[in-house]
Amino acid sequence: MGGGGAWLCVLVLVAGRCRAIKDCLDGIQINVIEMDDDEFPWSLKLVEHAVREAIEQDSLINGPLGTNLTANFRGFNLQHYNRKGCGGSTCGGVEIVKNLTNSGEVGCALLGPTCTYATFHMVDAEVGLKLAKPIISAGSFGLSCDYKPNLQRLLPPARKIFSFFTRFWETSNQIKDEWKTVFVYKKQTNTEDCFWYINALDAGSAHFSITHFQRKLLRKPEELKKELSSPRSRSSNLFIVCGSPNDLLEVKNGSVEADSKEVVFILIDLYNDNYYTNQTSMPHMKNVLVLTMPQTRNYTVGTVVAENTTMNDYMAAYHDSVLLLGDIMRDIWKKPHLEVQQTESINVNYFRNISFNGSAGIYKLDVHGDRDVIFSIIYTTSNNKYKMLCTFDTENNQTRVVDSNPSFIWGKKLPRDRPDQDIKWHTIIVIVLAVTVVVVATIAFIFYRQNRRDRLIRKRWSHIPMDRISLLEQNEHNVISLKIDDERKHKKYKIRRGLYDKKIVILKELKHSDGNFSESQRIDLNSLLRIDYYNLTKFYGTVRYEQGVFGVFDYGERGSLRYVLNDKVSYPEETFMDWEFKISVMYDITKGMSYLHASDIEVHGRLKSTNCVVDNRMVVKITDFGCNTILNPSRDLWTAPEHLRKQGISQKGDVYSFAVIAQEIILRKSTYYTECCSDHAEKLSKIQYPSIMSYFRPHFNFKTTSEKELEVYMLIKTCWDEDPEKRPDFKKVEFCLGKIRSNLHNQVNESYMDNLIRRLQMYSKNLEHLVEERTALYKAERDRADFLNSMLLPGPVVKSLKETGVVEPELYDEVTVYFSDIVGFTTLCLYSTPMEVVDMLNDIYKGFDSIVDHHDVYKVETIGDAYMVASGLPKRNGNRHAVDICRMALDILAFMGTFQLRHLPGIPVWIRIGVHSGPCAAGVVGVKMPRYCLFGDMVNTASRMESTGHPLRIHVSQPTIHILQRTDCKFEYEMRGEVYLKGKGTETTYWLTGETGKEYDLPTPPTTENFQRLQQDLAQMIIECLDRRSRESIRKRKTLSMRERKVEMNEQDREGESDAPEYLQVAMVENTLSTFL
Repeated sequence: MGGGGAWLCVLVLVAGRCRAIKDCLDGIQINVIEMDDDEFPWSLKLVEHAVREAIEQDSLINGPLGTNLTANFRGFNLQHYNRKGCGGSTCGGVEIVKNLTNSGEVGCALLGPTCTYATFHMVDAEVGLKLAKPIISAGSFGLSCDYKPNLQRLLPPARKIFSFFTRFWETSNQIKDEWKTVFVYKKQTNTEDCFWYINALDAGSAHFSITHFQRKLLRKPEELKKELSSPRSRSSNLFIVCGSPNDLLEVKNGSVEADSKEVVFILIDLYNDNYYTNQTSMPHMKNVLVLTMPQTRNYTVGTVVAENTTMNDYMAAYHDSVLLLGDIMRDIWKKPHLEVQQTESINVNYFRNISFNGSAGIYKLDVHGDRDVIFSIIYTTSNNKYKMLCTFDTENNQTRVVDSNPSFIWGKKLPRDRPDQDIKWHTIIVIVLAVTVVVVATIAFIFYRQNRRDRLIRKRWSHIPMDRISLLEQNEHNVISLKIDDERKHKKYKIRRGLYDKKIVILKELKHSDGNFSESQRIDLNSLLRIDYYNLTKFYGTVRYEQGVFGVFDYGERGSLRYVLNDKVSYPEETFMDWEFKISVMYDITKGMSYLHASDIEVHGRLKSTNCVVDNRMVVKITDFGCNTILNPSRDLWTAPEHLRKQGISQKGDVYSFAVIAQEIILRKSTYYTECCSDHAEKLSKIQYPSIMSYFRPHFNFKTTSEKELEVYMLIKTCWDEDPEKRPDFKKVEFCLGKIRSNLHNQVNESYMDNLIRRLQMYSKNLEHLVEERTALYKAERDRADFLNSMLLPGPVVKSLKETGVVEPELYDEVTVYFSDIVGFTTLCLYSTPMEVVDMLNDIYKGFDSIVDHHDVYKVETIGDAYMVASGLPKRNGNRHAVDICRMALDILAFMGTFQLRHLPGIPVWIRIGVHSGPCAAGVVGVKMPRYCLFGDMVNTASRMESTGHPLRIHVSQPTIHILQRTDCKFEYEMRGEVYLKGKGTETTYWLTGETGKEYDLPTPPTTENFQRLQQDLAQMIIECLDRRSRESIRKRKTLSMRERKVEMNEQDREGESDAPEYLQVAMVENTLSTFL
């Protein structure tokens, strides 16, 4: 309150909290704050006279105590303000209190101000001063000053007035009936008390204005005169006015209707004692009830403000408040001195729920510090005398009748609140005729509906003949899509399509129906057959097959709306499905649903994004409606909460389903998308059983929304409101979206044709981008496939397969083949887990593969521990095949000299190598997982060379040595001698030991004796290795000091040295395999 001036006076001062009460008791100061003028009955000059008189009277009571009250008088002048009177006092009191606070002269209590505007900014905790001192006011009537902690009001505030009117209107007794209507007249200029009393009856927060009473406010005399002059059409006979009898005379303005006995004026005139001192009334007061203060005054109210001898209720209230404060001070001084020193300020409880005597009679202050009185209601008798009719106790809110047999203008009882309505004959005739017409029209409509219902029932339902519908294959007329992998192909359900009347239709199974429809089902199907709207799929009828009964509907070429929203490749977000397009999609749905709700079908009941289909013109159509007597309502994330809790369907439930679909359209994410929950069952549970604090709804980020999106978001939020009655209908939603859509169109300032061309251009650019992207993906996939093929088959073979699709087998005159296997592989596998065997072979063959890449050879295959390599095919390389194979064999043997098993460290791994050269045939065998295979006797011979060889030796046949001798390479070899080869007989073979000019770090092969002993003890060595590894792992888990660890390690090393076989003594150095004797 207080308009703009309120903010100028916002001060946050905490006065009186830092000092004890002793600071005020030393001087016992009272600060009186009032307006300094001669116009108002509470002006500072008049109040000062009353306060000084009270201080003198209190000093006689104190006597020897010597603790007399002192008062400071602070006035604020309104000459510098535009508004005069209390309206301009907003900052006056605040400024004075601020100065008192700064000077430390606030004292023990503040008297005044009377003006509500000034008091409010001193007592309000939010915008005013935070004072701990009690404030005693003879005024401050406004509702804004109610229930303030430190404010005491010694005259009845406005809330006591509207409490009287509320209770008095509800009262029904021998002098009045219950009243429910009233006119409140608000004069343009009012005194301070009348302004706030009438304002309380007008305020929306007042109980009188929010109860079931019918209240009308009159602001101008012309309005009052109009109501008085229309006794038959006005809504009430009761008029509330605040002021004096002279003010009421001015209001009536000599009007005859104003003095009517059918009218009651209630005059609020509290602070006037003429009704007791002058018993003679005036003629214009005959139909007036006066609400005034009781006659408990010890003085006569003076009317001349300028005289110092004048006494009025305001002066009396301030006079009596000084006496009350003196009594409280005496009570405080009687307490122990230490308790007084520790008291910060005078407790307001001294002023609450108390009674005390004063010059104005008995004061009663309620729990909030406001005065309770027993109001008098005075009327004018038939001989023009004032007389009390009843009283009203504001403390107990009770009315007591004083004169049960009044003699007033209204007879024995006050008139009713509403005028008597005399019904004329012509009015009766009009009413009778209107009722007759309505009844006849209702009966005719009922008969029409009944006849129409009978016609529909009599009409037999016939199915579409099966031969008129041609079923289509599953892959025919598929959904339009640019996606490479259509996710619909992986669905388990089957969509039935057919061709009916040269149109593609979809067949929806009508479950739980055998085709013999009941009466209500035939009515539904006939209603469904008549639906023909642009945004609703057309229903053609039903057809019966062996599999069941199916409904025949229009087919949406682009699939369901859910599918379109998920397909971000065909319908990209930024270029095609922009904000305007999304609004159009939602607008299509609302148009279809608006038409459906207005039709005989009335409700959908199963609306969701999966039964909104999109045709080839990107128009959204609603399907799966009707047939509510055949199909059961769904229970899913689109279902309204009230229907999840209690099964059923409603139009408001369809509005909720639309809101969920709209969120899917905008975000293009999963149904009912939220950041905190993704589980379908959990979402359903939260919707059906919401928490007490809030309801579970989909996610919308209102912080990042633009202005054009915010309006749509708020509309969707309204549509999924928990209360169905608060949701709008589809007509309103359609209107709102249509308005938003037209605003979007006007913003871009383009015609519909321009919009269409723009979208086509965007779609074309998107297609070009997609083609480029798909081409790049294709090339990358092709290169990846070529690389994989080259890893499985030789390059020339891959090329031949790509070009011709076949590979002709070929005969080669001379090639060299390499074979190798692992010595003791079976024993190693016996003491290894399957995964350790896989890791061992993978480590060995990765090393072999890296060596193969550096030579002109082709890895044929690996079978178990066997490794096969060939050179000289499919690309012939002269005599180089023997050279490349031999060099590769030397590199592999050197690699094995440094190889260590991860799971069996220290255990030697030996391989045997065999090399042979000769003619063979080669070709691709098989279609699935094809292999490039070698055939011929030389392959078997190469295998025999490997099997008859020794560990860490390269066993080479004589044909290979002859080929090496034909080259310029200087290989080192030694003759082994005659060796028997199975199937070949005795052959001369050689050991390849190196190449002149090149250094190979070849391991020293074991002697025959060492090899035989190692084969016998290999299992024992593996067991000891595993046992040692187990002990080491246990030792690591123990918490030992460093010294204990060193001692234990030395002991274990000595034990290991003593337990090792003699022929492995030299092998226990770092390079295990390279140091065998």
